[in-house]
Amino acid sequence: MDHTNEDHNRIHFPILSSELTAALGAIEDMADGTDAVPDSVVRGRPPAIFRAGGPMLKQFDQSTASSRKGSQAPTPPRSVVGIGNKVAKPDYSEAKIVLAMVGLPARGKSYLSNKLMRYLKWLEYDVQVFNVGQLRRSRAHHKAQQSGILEDHTSSYFSHNNVEATKLREQLAEDSLEMLIRWLKKGGNVAIHDATNSTRMRRAKISARVAKEKGMSVSSGDPDYKDLPREWLNANFLRRIKEYEAVAIAFYLMNYMVSPRNIFLSRHGESQYNVEGRIGGDSLLSERGLAYAHALPELVRNNIGDAPLIVWTSTLQRTIQTAGELPYPKLTWKSLDELDAGVCDGMTYEEIEQAYPEDFANRDEDKFNYRYRGGESYRDVVVRLEPVIMELERQENILIFGHQAILRCLYAYFHDLPQADLP
Repeated sequence: MDHTNEDHNRIHFPILSSELTAALGAIEDMADGTDAVPDSVVRGRPPAIFRAGGPMLKQFDQSTASSRKGSQAPTPPRSVVGIGNKVAKPDYSEAKIVLAMVGLPARGKSYLSNKLMRYLKWLEYDVQVFNVGQLRRSRAHHKAQQSGILEDHTSSYFSHNNVEATKLREQLAEDSLEMLIRWLKKGGNVAIHDATNSTRMRRAKISARVAKEKGMSVSSGDPDYKDLPREWLNANFLRRIKEYEAVAIAFYLMNYMVSPRNIFLSRHGESQYNVEGRIGGDSLLSERGLAYAHALPELVRNNIGDAPLIVWTSTLQRTIQTAGELPYPKLTWKSLDELDAGVCDGMTYEEIEQAYPEDFANRDEDKFNYRYRGGESYRDVVVRLEPVIMELERQENILIFGHQAILRCLYAYFHDLPQADLP
């Protein structure tokens, strides 16, 4: 064993820890353990390592703790010339992941597949679900149109004693996998094979087929890999990317709340800056904003009754004031703060147009990608909202008091809207 490589991994890749190995092992056991299924899985709960309070979830929560604390960053000086530029889309061209769903029919595989696709697309990965059942129905429909013959897809079709149908089902799964691989080769990032994949033989076939494809090339620009042999570099970089992205997907799937709940989104009450037409800042509520805050307890109670509720706000005064009279537990998130307007913080749009006419026009043309000088773009906001989304998916009833840009991003996530429609 090469102990030099082991030491390098411990120093440069802290994510490749024993906890991570255990986490990935837990996922493998859930997929392949047909003989001995953990009791926690039988009861519909994720393995302890992923549950609230588990070591992996604590590690994830600690990594995002800074997003729930106040920022001490100074405001950039107004003397800066120009207010910003456009932000490029993240380059995920080297990310290639095949996720094979496993489970009996009508157990929620397609539901989870589409939820995961929505989450990853919101983070700007190119994702597609390849559903074997849809492929089967599509081909059967085409055959019926061409020949007038209706195929029998009742329970006998899915019996292992039906040799001919078993061959057809295996062929459908293989065809779907080939379509999936062709799509990845054309530039896709995450492909989800939505089928039962309930036998070890089927899963082994998927693994063997995917293993035949060449891995992605490695950029030499990462300082972690400086002066290391290229063969070792390729293998370890691939492992680093694969395990990091696999765990991110695992966290999402293992912590997703499947029971019915309500997520309420409300903008804060009218602020003094709203009255003046200024953006950003940390102003208090206006008289009308205070009236809204005063009316909220009765409004919320009339809609949810005695149901439990947790209130989330940003760290800015206008959201905290809005929620002030509500008799529910509250959590303050730095990640829910309004889009940072940088050097334009506290200005009106008319003042921005006068001071920076060219930049104002550029932002108006592409609000999602435009980043204020010293501030943020909508794309930046989506990235910092990722821990909020992760937490939202494992909570029950939540009421969020947010800001215009923040609520637009959250609304786009829950309604699966493209980035172009988000602002």
